[in-house]
Amino acid sequence: MATGAVKSYWRASRAPRYSFTFALPLLALYELLAAILPPGETHGVRNGADVLLKSLFYAALGRWGPLAFGVVLVGFFLWGAIRDKRANSEPLRSSFFLWMLGESVALALVFGVVVGLITARLLGTLHMLSLAPMEQLDTTTKLMVSLGAGLYEELLFRVILVSGLATFGRVVCGMTPRIAGAFAVVLGAVIFSAFHYVGAYGDVFTVQSFTFRMIAGLFFSALYLLRGFGIVAWTHALYDVFLLFA
Repeated sequence: MATGAVKSYWRASRAPRYSFTFALPLLALYELLAAILPPGETHGVRNGADVLLKSLFYAALGRWGPLAFGVVLVGFFLWGAIRDKRANSEPLRSSFFLWMLGESVALALVFGVVVGLITARLLGTLHMLSLAPMEQLDTTTKLMVSLGAGLYEELLFRVILVSGLATFGRVVCGMTPRIAGAFAVVLGAVIFSAFHYVGAYGDVFTVQSFTFRMIAGLFFSALYLLRGFGIVAWTHALYDVFLLFA
């Protein structure tokens, strides 16, 4: 790839017209699997962040809440992509989406090793994450939950939570933007880690796994800021897929 093309890709791929469009197939795959799997196989299993977000809409709109949430989410992705596209005359390059997928695969492959080594430096012991509570699920359900983790956990913990905490820090606490950002990223990583120990399929708490997930939250926040929502969502989803099927 030429230097000019690399710079163009790096700049464009984090923009909404690429990032949100890239996230749409991940959303479609997760919702398709969730819809077609028989309840007897999944036992109603869904990604926890998905359930939390849709529950808010269910509380407000009743049985139409989950559908309304889906419409709002797809509408937000499309609105952001179209709005950004109209503001940029440069045509979309289909090859960029392939490069984004390749980048996500590469990041997912090195993610566990890097975070594991950082955890080892902090705790003095090497720890690689295990998703033992998920092993009882069938293969298709594990795939569905893994894809949902990438999409909905990044939406909840990066787009909504970290952005909300940063705004709270600036507006309510009077922090500078840099301090508010650091506060949001660190607290968001702690909440992200703690979330994985909640529910029937939550992990068993250990200091090692909590630290690993907190560092993962910091990594995902940095990746979200640097590379946009689409790449961080796919990286997270593919990492979970690789971990569950390794």
